[in-house]
Amino acid sequence: MNCDKKNLLLYAVTDRFWLGCESLYSQVEKALEGGVTFLQLREKELEESIFQKEAIEIKELCKRFQVPFIINDNVNIAIAMEADGVHVGQRDMEAVNVRKIIGPDKILGVSAQTVEQAVLAEKQGADYLGVGAVFPTGSKADADDVSYETLKAICQAVSIPVVAIGGISKDNIMELTGSGICGVAVISAIFAQPDIKKATAKLKELTKKMVIE
Repeated sequence: MNCDKKNLLLYAVTDRFWLGCESLYSQVEKALEGGVTFLQLREKELEESIFQKEAIEIKELCKRFQVPFIINDNVNIAIAMEADGVHVGQRDMEAVNVRKIIGPDKILGVSAQTVEQAVLAEKQGADYLGVGAVFPTGSKADADDVSYETLKAICQAVSIPVVAIGGISKDNIMELTGSGICGVAVISAIFAQPDIKKATAKLKELTKKMVIE
């Protein structure tokens, strides 16, 4: 599965905090129906065997919609269940080592907060960067803030696609216009909404407008 700019337009990151009475599978399906173009499975608490089973099911769902499916942090599970790739943060395994393990054909995403981190990640084999938090966020309490100026500087410093993440919603997304990003990564802007499919479709429409402008 490719990782080009159009795939990264609307990047959904799962979070079971918002499940309520629903299953994660059901929420992801609604997001895909609404137009999500990239999906990251993010699980911090699940036991490995349950995580792997869930990952296989959601991978098949993404395949049906022809949407790239990647695993957050867990390189071993990404390899074991043949995900399309993996995303790692600055506190996880170095990108160069992840690339050696997953090989040249899998997607590798790396989180970056500075121009230096971004340039290094590209050199070490990253296919795209997740940059943030661009707005205050409740999803990642330890996320460092990234200013609009830094976001723009990162986009100008690298040749790989850049996705903004952190506190992005339909109400503030247009503030990222002109930064050079190719898309946005969101959690609550999709999964915390009462109508996931509708919220996703609206956010995709706004993201397209923001990227073009």
